[in-house]
Amino acid sequence: MSKRLLYLLCMALACGALVAACGEDEGGGEGGSQESGATEGAEAVDPASMENASGEVTVCQGKDTAGDITEAVKEFNAQDNGVTVNLLEFSTSADEQRTQFVQRQEAGSGECDVFSSDVIWTAEFASQQWLLDMTPYVETRQDDLIEATLESVTYDGKMWGMPQQTDAAFLYYRTDQVQDPPATWQEVYEVAGQNDGIVYQGAPYEGLTCDFLEIAFAAGGQVLSEDGKEAMIDSPENLEALEFMVGGVDDGIAANGVTTYMEEESRRYFESGRATFMRNWPYAYALGQKKGTAVSGKFTVMPFPEFEGGGTAGILGGHNQVISVHSENPGGALKWIDYVTGPENQKRQLLDYSQSSTLTATYDDPDIQKKYEFATQLRDAISQANSRPVSPVYPQISQAIYKNVNEALAGRVSPADALKTAQSEMQQALETF
Repeated sequence: MSKRLLYLLCMALACGALVAACGEDEGGGEGGSQESGATEGAEAVDPASMENASGEVTVCQGKDTAGDITEAVKEFNAQDNGVTVNLLEFSTSADEQRTQFVQRQEAGSGECDVFSSDVIWTAEFASQQWLLDMTPYVETRQDDLIEATLESVTYDGKMWGMPQQTDAAFLYYRTDQVQDPPATWQEVYEVAGQNDGIVYQGAPYEGLTCDFLEIAFAAGGQVLSEDGKEAMIDSPENLEALEFMVGGVDDGIAANGVTTYMEEESRRYFESGRATFMRNWPYAYALGQKKGTAVSGKFTVMPFPEFEGGGTAGILGGHNQVISVHSENPGGALKWIDYVTGPENQKRQLLDYSQSSTLTATYDDPDIQKKYEFATQLRDAISQANSRPVSPVYPQISQAIYKNVNEALAGRVSPADALKTAQSEMQQALETF
């Protein structure tokens, strides 16, 4: 697997996607179907509309640096099925992609029939009534999807897109230092303390939101109430999770400087042989196995372990295909979505472009199993993943988490005070919507 393609597996969202744990998850999580009433009267897509659809469809997304969507457009158009897809690429910046789509929606423009939407934008776009309700279509295919990915499209009791690409982080560990995979986070830190410690993303940015919520959700914590209107970050479960992380820093188990590390700093630290464990995205696997790293051939990956007294949890990332309410060709848009999220293309996007599939069966394919030795672990990690809070004010919620968690990790405030401040900031944000 090439460095460029595997790197993209993570960086499309940096923290990879969402709202609730999957059905078997015993950990905490965020509810993905809050009944806000903000989407009452939304127009729903008709699954039958794609059967005889024709004409042109424009698919908008960020720069296709991986090349998987460009290839999918080429293959789709080669079918000559009456619909022609044009690809309109925006910036590689997620913020700029969102801005470009928002500007068109606010102007009532149907230029983007389909948009590749980051999983954290679902609630905002749906609450603004910018998307078609795709529930009737998604329900026809939901049994084929990894259950956790459905939460990324769910808001106000409806499904607003079709999951197209997903992701979840791993726990990396040194096989020359760890004989058996640890069963709990507490055991991870115990073994790490006996060896070379652990490294993760502790800088004040979106990545730390993910890292904290992976442990907090496993400990049984929540961020928002079920209706999404009340902040619940200041809780005993979340305090236990944060105190656990702070203890790792105070005891010297976490890497020195971890409060300034993002994905790449963490990866390089692990590859230098200075850590026993690393939390990171799948892109780091092939890079670490390259000749010249201190850990080449000496590490493997696993889904996250349990938190003692709680369950397991990860954070889901990825993108969903959504249809603009202003599209003049929703049937053609749905025909494209049906193709790009179908088994043939889902296999190709993982096999050739290292873009994780949303379909359960893809990971059992012999070609996938042969190329990616961690295919089963990746599916397990995605399956146990929770989403980040689904809320129209998610950016403010995330900032309240990563800013205050970082303050606690850096020792500038106590974990209890950090969560109290986060609670206040979140509630203020929620009351603006």
